[in-house]
Amino acid sequence: MLAKRIIPCLDVKHGRVVKGKNFSALRDVDDPVELASFYSDGGADELVFYDIVASAEGRSLFCDVLRRVAENVFIPLTVGGGINSLNDFDRVLKCGADKVSVNSGAIRNPSLISQAAQRYGNQCVVLSMDVKLCDDGYRVYSLGGREKTDIDAVTWAQFGEDSGAGEIVVNSIDTDGMKGGFDVPLLDKIVSAVNIPVIASGGAGSVEHFIDLFRSVNVDAGLGASVFHFGDFTIKNLKEKLKQSGVEVRL
Repeated sequence: MLAKRIIPCLDVKHGRVVKGKNFSALRDVDDPVELASFYSDGGADELVFYDIVASAEGRSLFCDVLRRVAENVFIPLTVGGGINSLNDFDRVLKCGADKVSVNSGAIRNPSLISQAAQRYGNQCVVLSMDVKLCDDGYRVYSLGGREKTDIDAVTWAQFGEDSGAGEIVVNSIDTDGMKGGFDVPLLDKIVSAVNIPVIASGGAGSVEHFIDLFRSVNVDAGLGASVFHFGDFTIKNLKEKLKQSGVEVRL
């Protein structure tokens, strides 16, 4: 059995880590370099770094902050935000990323997924999906959750896999920052539709939420932000409790 991964997420806005609820009401948290180092030393399996306003502001990701983060972490680093071309993939990888997460850029140009997979390999390409339950079903949102599309979430996940994405991050807008638990119904639909690793994001509020996540749906990883940022519990403590509950993790 493959060990389940625990992944802290740094949502970065103008050089600072922030966190909100339902993708809004953002508040300042910490310096990304210090926080990344803390998680790298604290047992995280990987780290996700999102420049959450790069796409909305129509600019490239802040590479100076990324370089400093990459220099201070010793675990795999996934980076996203403002990824719109192969040049963006190349630039971010040269700044120290191990994997590149594409979201709005792939919605605008779906062929970007296959182009990046062919050039850099499937393992390098992560399709990040911001999803909300609407009257017409689960729909994908772009521009950091600001703009609804008519894209069905399950169909988009399948397209991502077929195009060469190595894994998928499913960000539930409905549960983001609410600390009420992961969006298991949404995650179950995505996991049942694809054969590549799926990372659950949005809603973690307790150790029990992670235990329930891994018992309820066959995701490969659980991503958290505020529960780690604000000290609800440590990654080490979470992993110990998961292990005691029969969930395979790397201690």
